[in-house]
Amino acid sequence: MKPTLFLLAAGMGSRYGGLKQLDGVGPSGETIMDYSIFDAIRAGFGKIVWVIRKDFEEQFRTQILAKYEGKVPCELCFQSIDALPEGFTCPEGRVKPWGTNHAVLMGKDVIKEPFCVINCDDFYSSDAFKVIGKFLAELPEGATNQYAMVGFRVSNTLSENGTVSRGICSKDGNGCLTTCVERTKIARVDGQCAYRADNKDDGEWITVDENTPVSMNMWGFTPDYFEHSEAYFKEFLSDPKNMENLKSEFFIPLMVNKLITEGTATCKVLDTTSKWFGVTYAEDRPDTVARIKALVDAGEYPEKLF
Repeated sequence: MKPTLFLLAAGMGSRYGGLKQLDGVGPSGETIMDYSIFDAIRAGFGKIVWVIRKDFEEQFRTQILAKYEGKVPCELCFQSIDALPEGFTCPEGRVKPWGTNHAVLMGKDVIKEPFCVINCDDFYSSDAFKVIGKFLAELPEGATNQYAMVGFRVSNTLSENGTVSRGICSKDGNGCLTTCVERTKIARVDGQCAYRADNKDDGEWITVDENTPVSMNMWGFTPDYFEHSEAYFKEFLSDPKNMENLKSEFFIPLMVNKLITEGTATCKVLDTTSKWFGVTYAEDRPDTVARIKALVDAGEYPEKLF
């Protein structure tokens, strides 16, 4: 069975200042996600699923889905802050979505095969899709609890225009993930890669090696992951501090870390030659446009993708 590509597209991109998922950065108006989908199809993926917000469905269908008609099967699912398990209600005053793993949960009814989760505003490049596609396609039929993550070197994932969020990872001698801790404020400080302690604006800067593997939210899962996530999300919501904190989030690394720590699942860290770039901030856009043009000029991509 061909794997599915699952794109997280529900965020507004507050730091960027608009719907960056729909921003044309290619020579023919392609979005970053268009390049991801093009690379995924070349790597053998058979279906595309997006999770978006219901309020921009019409714009998304017109601007994005229409271009793929007849080329690859597509599905939409929707994330909202009140999409919670039975018995739970959204706290009054909460406006922030529940995070990346909550977004993943929204795909449980339309994804029944091994799948790769990615962000829509990150340019992963072709090799990353090849390695994750190969891993998923070679899983035995009915495989469970065998996951993967494409690891990028932290030094290759920074923005010159502000801090970024990354999952700082460690792995064992078999190349399997041992921990993945979400750090929401990573930057180059005095020439070194570093993150703010406790993800606080005034936290101490803690340096990390340039080659430390980080998660760029490029994960490979089998459908049993949805069941694990549903169960743990209930635990997450049952913790008073997560309900009282109106900005608490149910991150993918939080879920994966639990599963590997308790021995329920393994997560292979896959090496890639790819270098990440993207548009975390509006100031990142010119460099992204230039880098894509260079790849097109070099023959890596056609002038018009679809």
